[in-house]
Amino acid sequence: MSAASSCRVAVLQMTSGIDPLANAATIADAAARAAGDGAAMLFTPEMSGLIDRDRARATPHIVAEDANPVLAAAREAAARHGLWVHLGSLAIRPEDRDGRWANRAFVIDATGAIAARYDKMHMFDVDLATGETWRESAAYRPGEQAVTVATPLGRLGLAICYDLRFPALFEALGQARCDAIAIPAAFTVPTGAAHWHLMQRARAVEASAFVISAAQTGQHEDGRETYGHSLVVDPWGEVLLDMGTAAGLAFATIDPARTAAVRQQLPSLANKRAVPISRAS
Repeated sequence: MSAASSCRVAVLQMTSGIDPLANAATIADAAARAAGDGAAMLFTPEMSGLIDRDRARATPHIVAEDANPVLAAAREAAARHGLWVHLGSLAIRPEDRDGRWANRAFVIDATGAIAARYDKMHMFDVDLATGETWRESAAYRPGEQAVTVATPLGRLGLAICYDLRFPALFEALGQARCDAIAIPAAFTVPTGAAHWHLMQRARAVEASAFVISAAQTGQHEDGRETYGHSLVVDPWGEVLLDMGTAAGLAFATIDPARTAAVRQQLPSLANKRAVPISRAS
């Protein structure tokens, strides 16, 4: 599948809570509104189905793919409305015996079939100056490979939240000639205020691709607060959409001709060379 013409996309900014069924209803409603407003594809944030830092309370809701009600609702909505859905990520219980969960993105086609899966590669383990402590790797296992998929807006590369800080992933997605890259997120407020816009624009420029970043926002039921500012950035680094901090649905147009023009004007992907390092004493 290739993007021969401009494609209208919808971006859902959420304040996901601790009830997966309520979050599923929000996504299904957004899919109906997105399709009704002419979008070919809907993008949702990281952890669209559940945000709950209380692991004991969250655990019963973290199930295998075939038992996940949010994934089922998104697939049904995609098929009902003839709409592609990038489900930013869900907490999934894998089939192996690792004991940790997967932070998994899904691309669902307009028939409701799963076209691609991507497990978040980089785990957010940090002690912040605010006193917040995050140990994502304690609960989630990292993914092992980058993923791209053909969609109505062209070839889409997949990343999730903290992946944003690792340029090698985006270099690989750029070399794969992705037309767009999805970076769903649940950024904290301090790190979002400092780095969100800066890094989103940088990733778009270095991959010479559109970046579509649906985000979580506001005060969540489990007590955390997220930054919002879902973005669509073009390959030149121009911000086409910034949703601020309110939850809701917004739209942008992805024009593949813009990607081609930027890659011709600034052929950094084609000009890339290996960089050997000499260590002087």
